[in-house]
Amino acid sequence: MNPRELLLGSFRAAVAAADPARILPPHLPAPPRGRTLVVGGGKAAASMAAAVEAHWPADAPLSGLVVTRYQHSLPTRRIEVVEASHPLPDGRGEEAALRMLEMAGQLGPDDLLLALISGGGSSLLAAPVEGVTLKELRQVTKALLNAGATIHDINTVRKRLTRLSGGRLAQAANGARTLALIISDVVGDDPTHIASGPCAPDPTTCADALERLLRFRITLPAGVRRHLEQTAPEADTPKPGNPCFANTENRVIASARASLQAACTYFEQHGIPAMVLSDCVSGDAQAVAKQHAALARGVKSRLIALISGGETTVTLRPQHGRGGRNAEFLLALALELKDTPAWAIACDTDGIDGSEDNAGALIGPDTLRRAHARGLDAANFLVAHDSHGFFAALGDLIVSGPTRTNVNDYRALLLGLD
Repeated sequence: MNPRELLLGSFRAAVAAADPARILPPHLPAPPRGRTLVVGGGKAAASMAAAVEAHWPADAPLSGLVVTRYQHSLPTRRIEVVEASHPLPDGRGEEAALRMLEMAGQLGPDDLLLALISGGGSSLLAAPVEGVTLKELRQVTKALLNAGATIHDINTVRKRLTRLSGGRLAQAANGARTLALIISDVVGDDPTHIASGPCAPDPTTCADALERLLRFRITLPAGVRRHLEQTAPEADTPKPGNPCFANTENRVIASARASLQAACTYFEQHGIPAMVLSDCVSGDAQAVAKQHAALARGVKSRLIALISGGETTVTLRPQHGRGGRNAEFLLALALELKDTPAWAIACDTDGIDGSEDNAGALIGPDTLRRAHARGLDAANFLVAHDSHGFFAALGDLIVSGPTRTNVNDYRALLLGLD
């Protein structure tokens, strides 16, 4: 058995388990008496829209608009797809979000608002609130990303600063039935945190957002500070119990756990016992690598695949190289494992590790030896946060292209196989 091919096959199995063409159709409701408006955003938005179109009755009204990341679009007929920037918002996403709010405001009680939500939606649907500029929103988002803030922290801030998030899309729907179909990319699968919860009640406040920004020592642009300090509670996002959610359902249709289990099944079909360690691993990528290495060293002469999901973070230095959290995890893992006979893969299920062109990378027992033979100092690459450069030099990057889904990170550690 080729370890590299086994690991790559397991990643493909995990991604396939979250394919909207497979998972979305069973969750589609019957057409309403009135119109059906489809809106949404995220890395899976185009594939979700295509799945809706493929299974919606031809004689039932259907229209809408979704926004996805650049190069993530698919051809559609009845639902418009717009591409915009991620992870930092741009004007195309802002314009699309404003159009969605306008369309939702024209719905009535006989209509259906079908919201297609997936990871990445926060930045793709980022129309700033009044008094905050797009430049200021980008500045704060970039600072939080560079500081190693979790997605929960970032979205607590973005809910205050953007017009669609924190339940405001459901609030705009004029009492129309609202069904949000959600592909989760966050630890815990809480709809309020996925794409900043456009249709979910928001339990957080402006004070919570200020606390996050102060904790990460973020310099606040004038418009952001003024908005967070001066917004009255009644002008904040709608909270649990708000009447606007009386006819709203948030339904998670895909998450990391199902994808990790699909990878387990793949390994077992190839005669390799497999175990899901956790679907909610978080924290610094290098610290998580140390934990996984300790587990690997504790396994003695046993053939097994250890699988985990979740989302790690990377706190960047002012001067840094290229590389996402998955490649950084692997580089740190290779250094920790040293001579341990182990193989590993780490990839983002959306096909993009951070903002790079690769999904992730692979390591094996020979990674450090091959690096040394090429004059590459793995420890120096890790200090410089240049994991992309390291694995590119070795030819060990995994480039899948956009998968058009997103259930967070996928990691597999393969032990006991020569």
